[in-house]
Amino acid sequence: MTAPVFVVERMPAGPEFVLEGPEGRHAVSVRRLEPGEDVVLTDGLGRWAEGTVRAAEGKDRLTVTLHASGEEPEPTPRVTVVQALPKGDRGELAVETMTETGVDAIVPWQAARCITQWKGERGAKSLAKWRGTAREAGKQSRRVRFPEVTEAMTTKQVAALLAGADLAGVLHEDRDHDSTPLATAELPADGTIVLVVGPEGGVSPQELAVFAEAGARPYRLGRSVLRTSTAGTAATALLLGRTGRWG
Repeated sequence: MTAPVFVVERMPAGPEFVLEGPEGRHAVSVRRLEPGEDVVLTDGLGRWAEGTVRAAEGKDRLTVTLHASGEEPEPTPRVTVVQALPKGDRGELAVETMTETGVDAIVPWQAARCITQWKGERGAKSLAKWRGTAREAGKQSRRVRFPEVTEAMTTKQVAALLAGADLAGVLHEDRDHDSTPLATAELPADGTIVLVVGPEGGVSPQELAVFAEAGARPYRLGRSVLRTSTAGTAATALLLGRTGRWG
């Protein structure tokens, strides 16, 4: 079985490390790790250390003997998904599955047709949930470089992001629209890919025009129309497979 991943604020410098706090509690009281079992420590930014449990004490103290460490290089091309805000908890579902699939960055987008609104304290709590979901899904999927979840962006800010990408696209569900299958799009060998996923009501014509002016082309995934909470995951899987990052 693959060694479980635990997040540390600062990477260990010595031959031993004591994991305490919430992560230590999870290791000792939830995972019930015992001496001799392997673990991976990471800061979520690409740095990692492999070790073996030397002792588990109390409810939240795990002593780990370290035997290897390193840093995972930043992947290329970098895949960013701009995710329109879904209803209910579907936003966390989108973040969870995109993280497990391998997306590098997630940008919450307040699209014109979004029913959900991130404002004030509610917006701050929702963003914290998305970031917490990315962290937990990163651990669950044994990643050592977790995806960045940015502050929510406006359409104007998303357009600026698209303008700087090596490949910029908008997933568009209208079969009559002049869109290209994402499976046949010419992908960059490195740099950045930014893909916009619209809300349940679709991307508005005004937004499509703004994104087109920024250099984004419309793409489609297939014959069926996916939910906004699953389209980003399907697109990420397709892109990672085609770029060779899943090789």
